[in-house]
Amino acid sequence: MTTRTLIYMLGVALAMSLTPAYQHAAAPNAREAMSDAAQPAVLRVGAERELKRPSTAAQIARDGDIIEIDAGNYDGDAAVWRQLRLTIRGLGGRAHLRADGAHAEGKAIWVIKGNNAAIESVEFSGARVPDRNGAGIRLEGAGLTLRDCYFHDNENGILTGANLASDIVVEHSEFARNGAGDGQTHNLYIGRVRAFTLRFSYVHHALVGHNVKSRALKNYITYNRIMDGNDGRSSYSVEFPNGGLSFVIGNVIQQGPATENPTIISYGAEGLQHPLNELYFVNNTVVNDRPAGGRFLFIKVGANAARIVNNVFSGRGDVLSGPGELRNNVTVSKTDFVDPAGFDYRLKAGAAAIGRGVDPGSAYGFELRPAAEYAHKAGKRARISSETLDVGAFEYQPQSRSSR
Repeated sequence: MTTRTLIYMLGVALAMSLTPAYQHAAAPNAREAMSDAAQPAVLRVGAERELKRPSTAAQIARDGDIIEIDAGNYDGDAAVWRQLRLTIRGLGGRAHLRADGAHAEGKAIWVIKGNNAAIESVEFSGARVPDRNGAGIRLEGAGLTLRDCYFHDNENGILTGANLASDIVVEHSEFARNGAGDGQTHNLYIGRVRAFTLRFSYVHHALVGHNVKSRALKNYITYNRIMDGNDGRSSYSVEFPNGGLSFVIGNVIQQGPATENPTIISYGAEGLQHPLNELYFVNNTVVNDRPAGGRFLFIKVGANAARIVNNVFSGRGDVLSGPGELRNNVTVSKTDFVDPAGFDYRLKAGAAAIGRGVDPGSAYGFELRPAAEYAHKAGKRARISSETLDVGAFEYQPQSRSSR
């Protein structure tokens, strides 16, 4: 036995002695598949494992470790993760963290303090804290990747702090019914970070707050479904309160009849505070079901550029309030969609948007022409390539009516 192994095992014993009885004790050999204590290891959590709860793994994990959590419910368990480069993933399906009154540091179900964590196949629900700003995940470190995660019925889905060394990526995930109902809490609330990417995700039914709110310097919002449905009460569908370099491409965005906010997309409403403030809004399909109408996009005066190209707009309201370049957009009736009552906004034969697209080019090395499409639920598919680009989030494919 190496000296490092002995030190590690003593550390495990100490951590277990400090763990509340309800979290169960874990024997030193709980770090399954450990070939050498100096190397990253796999910690396995589950009802039949020696580590019964994720919070116990959080106490003994080390930088670079992999934490595998068996699918199932973990009620009343909250944790602070301080380690660097962790990979935390559900095994055999999603691991469901149901807060049931628990929270870490009065902030969240999980507080991530370490840098560059990756979390996959984990579900978070029921986060409530005394100041009504609880989250499924509160990010305080730099860098986070979320994949195949589900955040629902929390005061915030994900909430991050400000960190200009932080890049956040969320993909193939779902956010639903997050918000305390006060308009200050949201499905996703990204602070002032270096870059935020949201792709191939389903974000819907924020409770009065916004579906997506980001203060990042750079934003890449691509190929998502962001919507209220028939009964959602979200405010903005997408908001960039401080501007930034923002690419919004290939999304399906729907504002429901119950919203109180007449604006769907808002850019710079709290002041343009970033070094570069440009919006590229390209090949989206945006539907406004608010009976009184409103405005599809609001752009703050002073933005460096706002280019709105190849989008489909449907419903009542002004396309643009504020400065911006409108190019090759199409306003259509819902009869142009395959099944608007079922929120299937693919194009029907003869729709006005077919073949009407123009090449949007690129900006800052980022290709603006869409290469993919959102596939429900929280999936993706390739966008067919042709000489004539269709306007909106979907390329017309008569043979694909069976899937949204």
